[in-house]
Amino acid sequence: MTSDDPVRGGGREAQRRRTRKAIIDAAIRLSAGGATPSIDEVAAAADVSRRTVYTYFPTLDHLLIDATAGAINDPPVEQALADPALAGDPAARVDALIRTLLEHSPQSLPLGRRLIRLTVDPPMGGSPGATGPRRTQRRVGWLEQACAPLRDTLSEEAFQRLISALTVVVGWEAQIALRDVRGLDAEAERETVRWAARALVNAAISENGRGPGATA
Repeated sequence: MTSDDPVRGGGREAQRRRTRKAIIDAAIRLSAGGATPSIDEVAAAADVSRRTVYTYFPTLDHLLIDATAGAINDPPVEQALADPALAGDPAARVDALIRTLLEHSPQSLPLGRRLIRLTVDPPMGGSPGATGPRRTQRRVGWLEQACAPLRDTLSEEAFQRLISALTVVVGWEAQIALRDVRGLDAEAERETVRWAARALVNAAISENGRGPGATA
């Protein structure tokens, strides 16, 4: 296995996210001037192989859409989660993440719809043998950051279950369901997502019997 091959096996998701982020960051830099970079150019800029780029993004469209969405969302999300006033409050941190994402949804949701369509439809123009685009795990990383204060109070199983549950209610899929199926306006959508996420965080804390900073 070469040094830039994706790391396999359990417990290495952080390394996979770093590799994916390096590829996305390279695509963002190369696209900044308005040009459309090739897979080879992105691979060179990210210091990975062409094969590695295709492992994470089997089509160039998938990569470029994901990179554009990242350029919109990453800086404000990182800033929101870095707020020291929220350091020990997982519910408030998740709420800040949601409010930030929804604030930028007019720009990011159309990209999200295209990205979901690419995920569902068979890939065209990808590497030989590609089975379909793989969705980014950016959302999972954000949710893990937001819920970090609970790592010392929840079991690993309970923590991962909370992240999985939040993944269902935080993201483009939930927005699309609330808009297209439920017919909610932007304000009702925002309040519904915030309520659902808060309920999940509180349920995880309640099941554990104590919150961050509590004594046994």
